[in-house]
Amino acid sequence: MREMMKDYLKNNDAKVKDGADVNSVMRDMMSVLLEGVLDEELNEELGYSKYDYRNKNTDNSRNGHSSKTMHTTYGDMDVAIPRDRNGEFEPQVVKKYQNTVTQDMEEKIISMYAKGMTTADIESHMRELYDIDISDSTVSRITDKILPIVREWQERPLEDIYAVVFMDAIHYHVRSEGRIVKRAVYIALGIDMNGRKDILGMYVGENESAKFWLSIMNGLKNRGVRDILISCVDGLAGFPEAIGAVFPETEIQHCVIHQIRNSIRFVSYKDLKALMADLKRVYAAPTEETAHSELERFGEIWDGKYPKIYKSWSEHWATLSTYFKYPEPVRRLIYTTNAIEGFNRQLRKVTKSKTIFPSDDSLLKMLYLAMMDITKKWTGHRQDWGIIHSQLEIYFEERLNGH
Repeated sequence: MREMMKDYLKNNDAKVKDGADVNSVMRDMMSVLLEGVLDEELNEELGYSKYDYRNKNTDNSRNGHSSKTMHTTYGDMDVAIPRDRNGEFEPQVVKKYQNTVTQDMEEKIISMYAKGMTTADIESHMRELYDIDISDSTVSRITDKILPIVREWQERPLEDIYAVVFMDAIHYHVRSEGRIVKRAVYIALGIDMNGRKDILGMYVGENESAKFWLSIMNGLKNRGVRDILISCVDGLAGFPEAIGAVFPETEIQHCVIHQIRNSIRFVSYKDLKALMADLKRVYAAPTEETAHSELERFGEIWDGKYPKIYKSWSEHWATLSTYFKYPEPVRRLIYTTNAIEGFNRQLRKVTKSKTIFPSDDSLLKMLYLAMMDITKKWTGHRQDWGIIHSQLEIYFEERLNGH
């Protein structure tokens, strides 16, 4: 390579006078190098080199070249891409669609997409920064490279035990078969036995059902999860049955904050303060026995005006009251789905610029990139994890020792 460069400079000394000339030389070299590699790729694809017909063992053959303009850091250059007669050749060093941006620019585009920028924003950004025009379809093709990585992430191995798994749903509009439909994205956030948070999976589904949740629970089990001590949910339909079938020992905690919100939704403003004070005597009680007595008292006071509140708390009592059996630090951890709600809030902030997603894949791609951006700040464990861990070891001694 050095000798070749010396020879080139010796014969073209008039050419290299400044930085622009160096760029020009680099561009020429890059072009020659790429074309050489592409020709070798086609040789390998066909199984014989040019003019070596004796070793030809295919009905396919070379079919000239097509010219492609590549935008590089050294400026635009034309590259001759070899073609085959059957149109089966897929170049690897220069992909079919790769003609507008270099790899570092692709990374910038993916980063912009992860921050929630629209394709129109990305286009104008690339025009201003690099004087490059890129289309919607190019941005899509570049970000589509993420999809195999998303699939891999969805199937990666997990820890064998999770102290808590929070489940929640977030809703988006997606275009499907010419219609705009509402899609629920179900998110599983786990806290392992070291107190570290991790998003275990994000699942795009049409509606909640025991069958849907069963597939998610079985997916977690197949990825190595042997036990979940406690699962916190916001009254997801079909979830208790599904988790009971796969992780029968898991305790379910219905999110108390969601229950309170749903309870006071239609309460008159003049009754709100008094009703909330009576409701607080239920959920802030020191023991389950006291809480249940307070719930009965609440029903006697408010059933005349708001009968649905007492009825809802009574129907969900088995899963609403789980936290009463634990000491305060564990109660605080499982009392609400705040951990996952905070994550969902950040997701909404990133995706607010997109009112409708063109497909399920495009939605999943955006959520994955946003999730990676959000979770890179998740380092270390909860400050009170030492206390929580020692409490869990006592309460779940048999299950933890069994593993």
